[in-house]
Amino acid sequence: MNNQTKKPNPKSVSVSKSLKLNYPVAIQGHKGSFHEIAAKEFFGESIKVVPCKNFRELLKVVSSKKESFSGVMAVENSLTGSILPNFTLLEKSNLKIIGEIYLKIEQHLMIYTGTNIENIREVHSHPMALSQCSDYLEKSNWKLVETEDTGLSAINISKKYSMHIGVIGSKSAAELYDLEIVASNIHNENNNFTRFFILQSGEKKTNIIDADKASINFKINHTKGSLAKVLSTISNSGVNLSKLQSFPSSNSEAKHNFIADLEFKNIEQFNKAIKAIATSTEEIKIYGVYKNGSKNN
Repeated sequence: MNNQTKKPNPKSVSVSKSLKLNYPVAIQGHKGSFHEIAAKEFFGESIKVVPCKNFRELLKVVSSKKESFSGVMAVENSLTGSILPNFTLLEKSNLKIIGEIYLKIEQHLMIYTGTNIENIREVHSHPMALSQCSDYLEKSNWKLVETEDTGLSAINISKKYSMHIGVIGSKSAAELYDLEIVASNIHNENNNFTRFFILQSGEKKTNIIDADKASINFKINHTKGSLAKVLSTISNSGVNLSKLQSFPSSNSEAKHNFIADLEFKNIEQFNKAIKAIATSTEEIKIYGVYKNGSKNN
């Protein structure tokens, strides 16, 4: 087991047996990336991972009718907040959230085995990873090169025998591509978690056992007090509003758009709350109903 910390353990308590089969799971990035780690934490080590170049391709793969794909997509980081472009992609798709997992992000500096840290001239990684390790990187005069994926960066120096390039990524990537970690846990903040949604086509029916959380998108008009009315209705229903964020809308002049996470005791309570707030909103889209995760420090 790698040393990345997972958020929940939903795979054993909240997902139907059909999801435990060896279905392909699409991820953004390559093997050794944090997306792969999150996928294996949720589904198990034996899954078949399908790398995708970007999130748009990931959603396209999961929507495919040719195979029974699930997908894992990062949507939020405890340091940088929501990844709003991914919510935009989700809103335009037919996909449903069937689970979530939080992964503690632990970044390491690794090099090609046989060289040493004094040889480094450049450090390659995803922009987010470089940002998360800025305090450490500022101590050296290395050229920082942004790449599309931490796993891909590890692959490149492994295949090209790059003696002057360091990579920031996971312990899993170092082990997978036979790289040497020369500086461990170089991230700025220790309490750094990324939230991932587990996605599946909306055409597939998956039974989520003991579901107690939902992610929704709702739109309201510009009438004074519209948002306050929705929030009051949610509160009166006994449902906990654990996330609320304004969200860009394609018709922003006509409506305010919000992402919300709702936590509830049972599905009947959730359905009642949705019915109640429907009278105060212009439109509601339920991204998914699933089992709530919990951070594991």
